[in-house]
Amino acid sequence: MLHRFLRWFGAGTSLRRQLLLWLLLPQLVLWLGGALFTFKLAERYANQAVDASLSQASRALARQVKPMGTGLLIDFPRAAQDVLEADPADKLLYTVSSPPGEFILGNRQLPLPQAVPEHPRLGEPYYYDSQVPNATTQGTDRLRVAALYLRYGEADGDDKGRTMLVQVARSSANREELARRLLTDMVLPLSLLMVLMTMIVAAGIRAGLAPIARLRSLVEGRKPNDLRPIELHVAPQELRSLAHAINELLEAVQSNVQAQRRFISDAAHQLRTPLAGLKSQTELALKEAAELPGEPALQERLQRVHESASRSAHLVNQLLTLARTEPESQGAQSRLRLDLARLAREVTAELVPRALQAGVDLGFEGADDATPLWVQGVPLLLREALVNVIDNALRYAGRSASVTVQAGSDGNHACLSIRDNGPGVPAGSEARLFERFYRATLGGNGCGLGLAIVKEIVERHGGRVSASPVQPQGLQLDLILPLAP
Repeated sequence: MLHRFLRWFGAGTSLRRQLLLWLLLPQLVLWLGGALFTFKLAERYANQAVDASLSQASRALARQVKPMGTGLLIDFPRAAQDVLEADPADKLLYTVSSPPGEFILGNRQLPLPQAVPEHPRLGEPYYYDSQVPNATTQGTDRLRVAALYLRYGEADGDDKGRTMLVQVARSSANREELARRLLTDMVLPLSLLMVLMTMIVAAGIRAGLAPIARLRSLVEGRKPNDLRPIELHVAPQELRSLAHAINELLEAVQSNVQAQRRFISDAAHQLRTPLAGLKSQTELALKEAAELPGEPALQERLQRVHESASRSAHLVNQLLTLARTEPESQGAQSRLRLDLARLAREVTAELVPRALQAGVDLGFEGADDATPLWVQGVPLLLREALVNVIDNALRYAGRSASVTVQAGSDGNHACLSIRDNGPGVPAGSEARLFERFYRATLGGNGCGLGLAIVKEIVERHGGRVSASPVQPQGLQLDLILPLAP
């Protein structure tokens, strides 16, 4: 039953609590057992002390009753009686009877001993506990009684008539108080020792579990794509084995992820050439079909094929760009100190022809060369991010719309905002714009990877991206990067 309770108590709790429970529970049981044993031992010693005083008092009282022929001479002056009854808190009760049970002297309320054989030992006291009524409290008082059987006078064959019983009793309150004091004096140091031991055990458990906490922090603080091996050189052997097993798992996962990335990169590279050829052939076919009269259906089919080829080529290019944004690919690319405002101005100028072709007014607002926005990053990737975010605005803003690229700083971060007055996106979908293959609208010929690539690149550089609606209509994308020291 106790094992079931402990198993239920330990379910779902921390290892530290379970260790504390299993280490402190036996100590608590031993402490309770020790306290009980100590109380019994203290009670035993208190009884021995009280019994010794009762034995001495009974023998002293017996010496005051002297045999005379076949009778008894009681030499018990009032002064001696006052000495016996001097302490009202620990009053000594006594009774002399002969034969035993026939009252001669003392207190009539003392009961006779019950567990005494028919022929008791003479000269050796019997000890027992008893009770007498208390007229003041209308209750009873517990007593510790010593009974001493003595032979007096000349033997005439009548043992019962020649036997005297001397009974002396004290209240059990003082004996119990003495036992409690002994218990307190012994248990209090044990309790302090147990508290000290508990603190030492808790500190030892905390120190022993520190490598586990370190392992947890190493695992919890990682990003999902961080598959580096765990290093625990100073950990105990058990944790080193666990870390080794986790490292083997991470290595297997990293191998699978790299294989998938290589497959996507290789497939994209292999598709670029045939898609470029298909796109060129459809452009030539469209020109030839335009010269043939009465073939509108053929021209429409060729136009759809051309759009599909263009979209496929764009998707392949986006997949290649996405592969370059992965941490493994960035490891081989050095980060440089560059002016983000100047880079944004150059990219905006390069995309003006595309904006004119789409019928969109593209412009740049921001700091001039005198106030650069210095950041630390990979120029190729940051350029790709700017191209993707501006191209996304040109694709979905619509003809006659305007797109504005704005650069600025808040003191600690460089801020790039790409704002358009197009139709925008459905309310509540702004947070999903940066998910892979998510498209908020069916218009345009995008593939849902452009903004995901932007998010990957910006986060790799320690920044963040966000989208928000523009009133009365439109969408604003913000790219925030930390300024270089």
